[in-house]
Amino acid sequence: MTTSPYGEGTLPKGVRSRMIHEVNGLDVHILEAGYESHGRPLALLLHGFPDLAYGWRHLIPILADAGYHVVAPDQRGFGRTTGWLNGYDVPLEPFSLLNGTRDALALVSALGYRRTAILVGHDLGSPIAAYCALARPDVFTSVVLMSGPFPGAPAFPFNTADSEVSAVQPNTESQKLAAALAALNPPRGFYQQYLATREANDDMWHPPQGLHAFLRAFFYVKSADWPGNKPHPLKARTAEELAQMPTYYVMDLGKKTMSQNIAPFQPSAAEVLACKWLTEPELAVYTEEYGRTGFQGALSAYRVYPDPNLNAELRLFSGRTIDVPSLFIGGKSDWGPYAAPGALDLMRTKAATRMGDIELIDGAGHWIQQEQPGRLSTLLLAFIKELGGADHTSG
Repeated sequence: MTTSPYGEGTLPKGVRSRMIHEVNGLDVHILEAGYESHGRPLALLLHGFPDLAYGWRHLIPILADAGYHVVAPDQRGFGRTTGWLNGYDVPLEPFSLLNGTRDALALVSALGYRRTAILVGHDLGSPIAAYCALARPDVFTSVVLMSGPFPGAPAFPFNTADSEVSAVQPNTESQKLAAALAALNPPRGFYQQYLATREANDDMWHPPQGLHAFLRAFFYVKSADWPGNKPHPLKARTAEELAQMPTYYVMDLGKKTMSQNIAPFQPSAAEVLACKWLTEPELAVYTEEYGRTGFQGALSAYRVYPDPNLNAELRLFSGRTIDVPSLFIGGKSDWGPYAAPGALDLMRTKAATRMGDIELIDGAGHWIQQEQPGRLSTLLLAFIKELGGADHTSG
């Protein structure tokens, strides 16, 4: 564990960094604000990849000023949170979605709360937030999903008792899609499959251009700053449709690593200087944290998702819907809402029964809470206000 002051002076006033011990087997690093007075309602913010609790730094003080105790943890596998095993050959069960859900539940309890006023999950934090609302709606009484829509829990086959044909068919869709993408001209490959490989960690940790330059290009190309982001819904999960996405999502197989795919998008010195939502000193925090830990813990989720054995427990929620008030927020320049074709519609029509509007924020790409924290906070606070006078205090 590093002893350097967190953020090297870049944290906004009123935001503190501290450790909370013995949280579902972890020592959890959090950023928080609004902690000075007891009894404030809790706002819990779950980051995605390759982000950290630090990614919420612009939003945390805004929500705290509105009267909330705001907490953003480094999730399992990320940043200064410890207690997880770092390596490619370690057991993956601790990185499952439901154990991430238990991490969130244990953190709420450790903080002395019975429930949250609002739970927000971005990117990889979005499915964890969704399962929090599915599993414990008494604790997570409202949920906001960002960038990654939730299509619903995997379901058991229905009404098959009298069928002579086996309802259980081998799931080869991912393999067929990978083959179809590789057969395109030029050949393409889905980024999630790459991130699950043994080589991905070292490539991203020690890229030829250096870690700081790699992270700068990665944040830039997935933001509204890159003019090439013109996302739109895809008609189906086919190779031809997915190939419309930029090469940071559907990679150019001629450039076999993520660092090679990202390198052509390196912003100019003028573009870096113009980036007020992620200054060089702020990016240096990411460089320091990932330089220390590498990416393997963060990448473990990408190896869990396609494994049917590690996801079998999710079928416990077969047929269950998110029944607490919910909201989806994306960036108008973010491909994330469309990366899984059909998921946005499934979430809105089936998976969540009390879903508000689908909000897409202008001037934001994937990093909504960093690019447009003011517009995001307006939506979040309006959503909470609509919920009325429910008791969300501690105790």
